[in-house]
Amino acid sequence: MLAQLAERGVSLLAFTAVPSGPTLAQFALFPDHPNRLTAEARAIGLPLDGPYHALLVQGDDELGALATVHARLVDAKIDIYASTGVTDGRGAFGYLVYVREDQFPRAVAALEL
Repeated sequence: MLAQLAERGVSLLAFTAVPSGPTLAQFALFPDHPNRLTAEARAIGLPLDGPYHALLVQGDDELGALATVHARLVDAKIDIYASTGVTDGRGAFGYLVYVREDQFPRAVAALEL
């Protein structure tokens, strides 16, 4: 599925995959261009569900970088229901944070995105 999307010019900033059965997986896709993902997924018969409200926070990796981002959201009373953080090993980080739809604008404001 990822190769099919790449062949069709869909650029992903991030993705997660979770098994949902013996031969099935659920993917969360974070496209560079959401409309392109929607169109190309439709063209190859890939069903999409969503969108869901998540933020991709990127920055310079330093001790406590993810904790600082997380604390800003908690201080703004944002309910974080899932998150994943990663570094690239070269000095940068990415942090996927899922929030409730009604809190999304406040989450963006809290992070000044």
